[in-house]
Amino acid sequence: MQKVLLITPPFTQLNTPYPATAYLKGFLNTQNIPAFHCDLGIEVILELFSSHGFSALFRAVEDQDFEFSENTQRIVHLQKDYLKTIDHVIDFLQNNNPNLAYLICGGDYIPEASRFAQVDDLDWAFGTMATTEKARHLATLYLEDISDLIIEAVDSNFGFSRYAERLGRSASSFDDLHEELQLENGIIDQLLIHLLEEKIETQKPTLVALSVPFPGNLYAAFKCAQYLKEYHPNIVVTMGGGFPNTELRSVTDTRVFDYVDYITLDDGETPILNLIQHLNGERSQEDLKRTFAMKDGQVHYFNGSQDNDFPQKDVGTPDYSDLVLDKYLSVIEIANPMHRLWSDGRWNKLTLAHGCYWSKCTFCDVSLDYINRYEPLTAKLLCDKIEEIIKQTEQSGFHFVDEAAPPVLMRELALEILRRNLTIVWWTNIRFDKTFTVDLCRLLKASGCIAISGGLEVASDRLLKLINKGVTVSQVARVCNNFTNAGIMVHTYLMYGFPTQSSQETIDSLEMVRQLFEQDVVQSGFWHQFAMTAHSPIGIDPTAFKVQPETSEVGTFSNNDIMHVDPRGADHKIFSEGLRKSLFNYMHGVCLDWSLNEWFEFDVPRTTITPNFIELAIASTENATPKPNNKVVWLGTQPTNKTYLKKKNGKEVEMLALTFITKKEKVVINVKADLGQWIAEMLPSLSGSNETTTTFGGLSEHFEQQGFTEFETWWEGHTAALLQSSGLLVL
Repeated sequence: MQKVLLITPPFTQLNTPYPATAYLKGFLNTQNIPAFHCDLGIEVILELFSSHGFSALFRAVEDQDFEFSENTQRIVHLQKDYLKTIDHVIDFLQNNNPNLAYLICGGDYIPEASRFAQVDDLDWAFGTMATTEKARHLATLYLEDISDLIIEAVDSNFGFSRYAERLGRSASSFDDLHEELQLENGIIDQLLIHLLEEKIETQKPTLVALSVPFPGNLYAAFKCAQYLKEYHPNIVVTMGGGFPNTELRSVTDTRVFDYVDYITLDDGETPILNLIQHLNGERSQEDLKRTFAMKDGQVHYFNGSQDNDFPQKDVGTPDYSDLVLDKYLSVIEIANPMHRLWSDGRWNKLTLAHGCYWSKCTFCDVSLDYINRYEPLTAKLLCDKIEEIIKQTEQSGFHFVDEAAPPVLMRELALEILRRNLTIVWWTNIRFDKTFTVDLCRLLKASGCIAISGGLEVASDRLLKLINKGVTVSQVARVCNNFTNAGIMVHTYLMYGFPTQSSQETIDSLEMVRQLFEQDVVQSGFWHQFAMTAHSPIGIDPTAFKVQPETSEVGTFSNNDIMHVDPRGADHKIFSEGLRKSLFNYMHGVCLDWSLNEWFEFDVPRTTITPNFIELAIASTENATPKPNNKVVWLGTQPTNKTYLKKKNGKEVEMLALTFITKKEKVVINVKADLGQWIAEMLPSLSGSNETTTTFGGLSEHFEQQGFTEFETWWEGHTAALLQSSGLLVL
């Protein structure tokens, strides 16, 4: 019987665990295979950022014999203050000892170095009362000061959410990484190996599976594998995760397998199960699934397994046990509201659907399984998982980590959350699909959605069509407006430098972005320069997009990013700083009236976008008549009723006053008694807590069966509008 140790190597996030090992542990539970998992990233950070870790760190700094910067000299001079405060600051960032916030904000408790140069506008950012948040931000700067010390004096590879990332990014050759691994272990390597050895001694695994989601995890993964091969040669080592899935699909360098025995691709459940069966002597090497290994002195790809990938309904619930969930750190970097969600708070990560329901964007890795095989879960199964994870972690915050969460499933999940009366907080990534109507956004908000992120990308209709995004800028603006009006924060991913993009189109895209912030329909954003990847339509056929790869050689190690020339486009990199600075200011609601050329140190074209383009796009929203199969849901409260008589044309008419008490106001609807009685009787059957739902067509038919006037006329009238504003949704 194999015993599996699943490891996330340093570093990913400080505030919450990356979910891959939790997914695999949950699956192995369904197969009755013993497994333990750990996040060595947070554990190394906690060892390093402690009084004993700082003692070792400052000793290592003092052993160096080169001239330090003035900033590093300052930190070293204040080491007693750092040693005194670090354990308390970490405890505070773990959401313990909240009263420490007053000391931190007092200005004379934690030592300050260069990162604190940016604190002048804290009252503007946090107000005068947000003491805890302000203290978390100051504590984050304190950690970043020490990070600067580490990078300059001890380990130039260090980074909180990435480690030695340069060695993994676009590493077509294994040479640099291999050479780095031969160097003497530094202080962080020593901490990593110490913790790894503790896990080996405690768990005594026969198989170690290293999950490598990003380039910044690669070096530490190989450092773990190197140690295991030297000191525990009987343990089998395998590697999988996002980085191998995208970068190592054509690996041929035999030196890689001096460190690891196997590399598996794509969904990990069947490959690791087949590997365990092979190690148990139940399956030949040739019958492994999507697995690289050595044979006869060469790297071979084994994919003879006839086993299918497990359906999503059968992979089990992610298991977050074993992880030190109460030890993660809530840090605050205030520049970007959405990035704050990434770094602040504990989020249980869960996937609504395997793959992407759109799966057409030309810049995306749509040829790979994790994108192109779309398989949604059911809302009921998702809620079962949510409830199980809440019991396990005692945390009710969820980040649904889909490439693009499907709107129909989001609707059904929101309804199921309301039916079960669950209280959760959640956010996810979407495509700005036109099906995100006003009412759907209101429903998502009611179910606990606080934020969404989505790709506007190039903010140009010509280029969006070339990208095959399936949206227009006007559509994106309307959808963003729907989310914002529902009280859901909107973050948009922005791209510049797509093939054939001209300088004019870049400036016009910036103007679109400026107007989105000016109209307050987007609250957060991030620009990145286009990168061509080998598994995207544009990477597979670059000539169709009028770009030229700089080389046709396939590397022996990593193959994903493709350097290319765009002969028909602008010099894209010169726009990066101006785009970054403008967006930073727009997010803070300032400089929205500046001319676009003020952001650049060179002449740029005048924008051709009319100054009210986004405003008009939002205003052009059409209230289309609902379709007969649309669901009708009531989220409001049951009204109180009061009958009274009203004189009309000399006759007394019996009326009914329906009073709705909402969370913010009181709404009174006065209608004829028979119509009011019908409304009062119908609303409970439309409640979101019901197992069955009523369709718009069914509601219309029932209305007209009572002998009332034409339903569509009533639906477009004042009474129906008041009901809709009080919680009546059509989905």
